[in-house]
Amino acid sequence: MQEKVLMKGNEAIAEAAILAGCRHYFGYPITPQTEVAAYMSKKMPKIGGTFLQAESEIAAINMVYGVSATGKRVMTSSSSPGIALKCEGISYLAGSDLPALILNVQRGGPGLGGIQPSQSDYFLATRGPGHGDFHVIVLAPASVQEMADLTLKAFELGEKYRMPVMLLADGTMGQMMEPVALPEPTEIDPTPKSWAATGTNCEREHNIVNSLYLSPDELERTNIERFERYAAIERDEPMWEEFMMDDAEICVVSTGITARVSRNAIVEARKQGIKVGMLRPITLWPFPKKALQAAAEKVKAFVSVELNMGQMKEDVELAIRCTKPVSLCYRVGGMIQTPDEVLEAIKKANEGGQE
Repeated sequence: MQEKVLMKGNEAIAEAAILAGCRHYFGYPITPQTEVAAYMSKKMPKIGGTFLQAESEIAAINMVYGVSATGKRVMTSSSSPGIALKCEGISYLAGSDLPALILNVQRGGPGLGGIQPSQSDYFLATRGPGHGDFHVIVLAPASVQEMADLTLKAFELGEKYRMPVMLLADGTMGQMMEPVALPEPTEIDPTPKSWAATGTNCEREHNIVNSLYLSPDELERTNIERFERYAAIERDEPMWEEFMMDDAEICVVSTGITARVSRNAIVEARKQGIKVGMLRPITLWPFPKKALQAAAEKVKAFVSVELNMGQMKEDVELAIRCTKPVSLCYRVGGMIQTPDEVLEAIKKANEGGQE
């Protein structure tokens, strides 16, 4: 790690991507992620990289597809309405088994909504952002340091499993400034990927990058094989953080900025004699089901703290098979819970009530 510097979350992602060996960025400006594109527009030309502001989000994701097909590290970034426009291209990436980093700095919706922070794209990200049967790995940072660290992790996971990875941050994470230790520069293996479309000079068989399968048997087989890979990811790659969970009787589940607010509420609840802790999913897909199942054996209730109407709450209930009550502490429209609001939700759960 390098010496810590004070950076905005969006800038930390951009610099971490460059240090991770990404030399190709395609995007389109939209609040609250525009700093990523602005940073890349300044830095990429200086290091021999490619920055291109596409004519639309649809064009940008298809440019990502083209570079990824050559085996190079590539990324795009946008915010909620822009990500919705990219979903067809994300499905093509998944259907072609291509890695790429897709950053979504979420804003409120639906529609144009507002420019304030949100976590309302949880369903979009975790259920497969686009048509067809597929997943993308979804990483949810809760600090500027994690914005940088998970950027590097995203490239590594994408290449390991040959699939798109979405870094899902709320608008607060993108705009806030914190000290961050950036990763050391990554040495990229110059050897062409065995699957990449790079031209062969008759040295090997041609690779064809494609998501179209006109034979039903072949398409079925391809999807089944892909889901076998997904099963390995669900087994090996879930990431989470536990906070004060050793003796907890109430478990808060939260990500991003709401997890930070929840920490303050948990500390105050502990002062008041309530045994509460937090399990923070870092991978939203794969969801840390086993960790939640283990927590369900010890606690009497869960509280899901979210900036949406309860999207992650459904995954908590599914993970624990509804064996314990799960209440919801939410704000929407760009509003963020106060520690007092989370504390009140913890008290209600401790007393056996649900919202």
